[in-house]
Amino acid sequence: MFGKLGAPEIILILVVIILLFGAKKLPDMARSLGKSARILKSEAKAMKEDGKSSAPADPPNNSDEQPAQRVIQAAPGDVTSSRPVTEPTDTTKR
Repeated sequence: MFGKLGAPEIILILVVIILLFGAKKLPDMARSLGKSARILKSEAKAMKEDGKSSAPADPPNNSDEQPAQRVIQAAPGDVTSSRPVTEPTDTTKR
């Protein structure tokens, strides 16, 4: 349809991108894109692990115990974006 892109076309596209976004913002954009990809990868891995480890079991009868808090890490080694997660509880009483 458009044919093959050669070196001059690719260079022209890169120059246009640099002019549109500015040379100072490109590293920040790339950094945030990489961070988002790491977060997505770690969340997908956590979901797979949760799916494998959760076996169909009876809920505990003792409602006095609180479940342990989990911590979801956004990226390996990135402790600034880690946050504690509280598990949803069943508020309906029978």
